[in-house]
Amino acid sequence: MTTPPPTLFSAVGDVAAPVVYQGKVRELFDLGDELLIVVTDRISAHDIRLKPPIPYKGAVLNRLSRFWFDATAAMQKNHFVHADASALVRAGVLPEGKAALYRDRVTVARKAERIDMECVARGYLTGSGWRQYIKSGTVNGIELPEGIRKNAALDEAIFTPAIKNDEGHDENISFDRMAEIVGAELAESLKEATLKLYRFAHDLCRERGVILADCKFEFGHIDGELVLIDEALTPDAARFWAKEVYELDVEIDSMDKEPLRQFLLREEGRTGTMPEVLPEEIVAETSQRYLELYQRITGTPLNEE
Repeated sequence: MTTPPPTLFSAVGDVAAPVVYQGKVRELFDLGDELLIVVTDRISAHDIRLKPPIPYKGAVLNRLSRFWFDATAAMQKNHFVHADASALVRAGVLPEGKAALYRDRVTVARKAERIDMECVARGYLTGSGWRQYIKSGTVNGIELPEGIRKNAALDEAIFTPAIKNDEGHDENISFDRMAEIVGAELAESLKEATLKLYRFAHDLCRERGVILADCKFEFGHIDGELVLIDEALTPDAARFWAKEVYELDVEIDSMDKEPLRQFLLREEGRTGTMPEVLPEEIVAETSQRYLELYQRITGTPLNEE
């Protein structure tokens, strides 16, 4: 890996626009009819922001979303407008001389009326879906055949929505419950769009040596039309496995911040506390994991020169 670029912990103070929202990783700013989304290099675990930021992480997340927005635009409209940091500098939104820092970490998007649902597609039985299955034989109310093994591919991907909570964990619900909340017609549209996007992305990833186990999408309305918003098929919004490590009945090392998770588990077991400052080697390994996934999916290395 080349010398990593400067990391971005927060854009607040740099952006000449009102702050709309500050999440664990993303910061949103009001540009009138549009939003500026800045994807920082922050990383968190158990709702705690850890230090230092992870080099390249924000750029990987932002550019992967752009890749998928472009690849899926013909099947599902999205909110993406542009990602030109230099244009934002010229417009006075970003300060002079900081285009390089914000390059690949910014997205300008159309404002949408967000639908407060996480739209989840699962093609493999793992994670919280597996935990539900071993207790009840169901996932979000969907009955599955007996004897399915952990990490097994399902005959068909299933749609398992959740009520979105900006604070805390999302709440898994059945499709029928979702239909009660948002209406039957919209629920069907969200299910159809989610599964179509999942199937397309799964097939593309598999061609490139990656298994897309599950993923979540967010949608909204712009002028009454359903659009894909927020991020799309990033390591923060999907579970990716390298094809060569896929195995049944084990915990598969996912292509995201898994090195950090394993470090924190070891430290908690050893000291009973979670360290908030990460060792240099864990930061480097986590950064490399994001870069590897980006290159596998897009076919090109991330250019941060």
